[in-house]
Amino acid sequence: MVSRTTADARGEVVVLLIGMRVNRFPAVRLWLPVLLGMFRMLRELEKDPARGLLAKVLLTASPRTYYVVQYWESKEKLYAYATAPDAFHHKAWARLNRLERAGKLRGQVGIWHETYVVPEGSYEAVYGDMPAFGLAAAHGQVPLERRGRYARDRFAHRSGEGAGVQSSGGAPSR
Repeated sequence: MVSRTTADARGEVVVLLIGMRVNRFPAVRLWLPVLLGMFRMLRELEKDPARGLLAKVLLTASPRTYYVVQYWESKEKLYAYATAPDAFHHKAWARLNRLERAGKLRGQVGIWHETYVVPEGSYEAVYGDMPAFGLAAAHGQVPLERRGRYARDRFAHRSGEGAGVQSSGGAPSR
């Protein structure tokens, strides 16, 4: 029997794509700390769920480009982590800024991020014979029939937390 599910996301969804590109492989002393810093930040966030990271997916786009898809409780929690003086992100970002101002990173390692706040009705998901992954790992997983067999039905689904009502930012329902 084929198991088809969808994500149990309600209200808006916050997605952060963040990554790096090795522009010059010989510059290991510059790009390796960036890569290791991301792993350290992810461990820090996993140890403190109250900071708001719900789930993550580590990916590579090429032998030189690595990134993480992150799902957050809210844009406020994402911003709070990014600016928290006690978080490793603050220390790592300060180091990168110093290197950038000194001209040492230019052309050696690229960094990037994109943040999306997606209103309810603007996302849908389907998983066939998959454990909770991506959006479903962040917000829980429900049988496909609960949200609709077709993508148009899942896009039309409303939880009562969207459409002008802000997400509570609470723990995901499972």
